[in-house]
Amino acid sequence: MTPQAESPEVYLHPGEHWFGGEETRVRTLLGSCVAVTLWHPQRRIGGMCHYMLPGGHREGHRRDGRYAAEAISLLRDQVVLYRTQPHEYEAKLFGGGNMFNLPPSRSANNTTVSDRNIIVARELMARYGFRVKTEHMGGQGHRNIIFEVGNGDVWVRQTPLAPDMQPAPPALNLPLRKHQ
Repeated sequence: MTPQAESPEVYLHPGEHWFGGEETRVRTLLGSCVAVTLWHPQRRIGGMCHYMLPGGHREGHRRDGRYAAEAISLLRDQVVLYRTQPHEYEAKLFGGGNMFNLPPSRSANNTTVSDRNIIVARELMARYGFRVKTEHMGGQGHRNIIFEVGNGDVWVRQTPLAPDMQPAPPALNLPLRKHQ
């Protein structure tokens, strides 16, 4: 099955989110960023956010979708607005890829930004009560994501780095996981 050609499309840039009805296809391109899709199987509504960084909220400022907690909070607001509950949605997680063949920039706890993006996505899904159905995260290279809101399908195409751009082995092994 291929994505429907007649669906209206929304393209998300880093820091953006979208939520709505079944006739829409939502696309994005991810490197170390993470996208979260939410789909309500009975109502055929859903949304996606695309965040860049695991943390960084600034007190006194409006929420910024470039940061994980704020991006997912913006999606959760839509869940409430549509008078639904987080546990009614199927959540899918994508991204967090290593994009460079340079020694990764690491924090004090020895993880990369992409590693931390993955960790925080999993933590926030659990904290807000979303059911994670599947994820395609980690590894190397970028991903093209297409989310068909009408049926909940998410199409993923991962493009590895060119051979001369292959990264060093990761310090943190984050396997791809399917959730039950």
